[in-house]
Amino acid sequence: MAVGTPATALPASQRLRALFYALQPSESSFRSLREVPSYVDQVVPLFIVFILLELVVSSIRRHKPSYRINDAISSLSAGILSQLPEAVCRGFELTGYVYIWENYRICELPWDSSWTWYLTLLGVDFTYYWFHRLAHEVNILWATHQTHHSSEDYNLSTALRQSAVQKYISWVFYLPMALIIPPSVCAVHLQFNLLYQFWIHTETVYAKLFTFFKVIDNLGPLEWILNTPSHHRVHHGRNPYCIDKNYGGTLIIWDRIFGTFEAEKEKVIYGLTHPINTFEPFKVQLHHLTYIWSVFWATPGFSNKLSVIFKGPGWGPGKPRLGLPEEIPVITGKEVPFNPKLPVHLCVYAVIHFALIVTLYIDLFAAAATLSQVTVLLRIGYIILTLTAIGLLMDKRPEAARWETVRCTVFLALQKLGYIKTYPSLMFAYEVLFSLCIVFWGVQIMKKLTSSTAKQL
Repeated sequence: MAVGTPATALPASQRLRALFYALQPSESSFRSLREVPSYVDQVVPLFIVFILLELVVSSIRRHKPSYRINDAISSLSAGILSQLPEAVCRGFELTGYVYIWENYRICELPWDSSWTWYLTLLGVDFTYYWFHRLAHEVNILWATHQTHHSSEDYNLSTALRQSAVQKYISWVFYLPMALIIPPSVCAVHLQFNLLYQFWIHTETVYAKLFTFFKVIDNLGPLEWILNTPSHHRVHHGRNPYCIDKNYGGTLIIWDRIFGTFEAEKEKVIYGLTHPINTFEPFKVQLHHLTYIWSVFWATPGFSNKLSVIFKGPGWGPGKPRLGLPEEIPVITGKEVPFNPKLPVHLCVYAVIHFALIVTLYIDLFAAAATLSQVTVLLRIGYIILTLTAIGLLMDKRPEAARWETVRCTVFLALQKLGYIKTYPSLMFAYEVLFSLCIVFWGVQIMKKLTSSTAKQL
């Protein structure tokens, strides 16, 4: 059961206000689930606009951009990976909710009541708080959530660094709401709660919203009620005082009530306590699952093995459930993010090819309903191949040249066979570009082989 499609166009003002949870109940209440707009899909262009604004503002005020190309592409790649399943099975996570509503609801709150709208706002945010908290305190859930925390930067692109798995687990936590809340109302607030969390991933705020461009320190009295950039910066920090704090989605009141609130103090150092040092998308998504797997088999005793899965990420035999605070690595403030230096021409290359894959991704969702299942799956496969190859390139991995050669060859084959027809007028230009890329990477491979042979002699 899916929400409305992107074709259900919304006025520009509604798209902007949806990003800040600022739509009124009267304009965001719907009788059926099919009438609910896909707010997230329609706000995607605003994501791009705000990211560009943040880049410009941070460059002007701080005399340096707040973005690194490799980290931003890694974050956006994670966002794309998290959405690709939607091209095949859109709205899967709402199916269980609809089933409970249709068969087991104990009362039916009116879908067009403002009271229902505000109650759902609180219900969704309360549920999100507890899921989010458990996603930090239960190791197997952390394995799905850590992707979002793996960036060592903090900007609007970080908000899009999402897990490809998490939403297929989190929906279970919202099922009790189906006993009283209509699916259409819940679907609206699930989207609003997610969209609100986009803008708080920033250290820069925008003129038309808060009078003039400035760095956000705090938002005054709103800091007591709303989750704000300052609160969420703490949540993304790996400083010891930041660990397991500020889980709120839209509201910060749950953290204040349940004792997990922490105000921003000294400079926040972002990322995981143990950085993963890679931009390869599958490692970004799955590295902690592989870690759990290895620790599970290395830990003696059945009960200890279960604890590896269901206790905190820092747990070990003889330790408390969430591990020992003193084992959290000390932060000096001089930490240097993982940042392999690529030549300028390869940075430009990565940006161009990532931009091309974004256009293919957008076209995939725009045309998914008219494409055959084989075409959809092949395009998804090519997008994944591209994101992997670019990740290897940004890691400066030696196998990147081979992956790029294969990727460019696959693109030309898919285009010749008619599975990729993005911008037909540019097909010849694409053929020339990708053919030149194959030649370039072929030359790089030959140089390495020649160099390796010379060393052996």
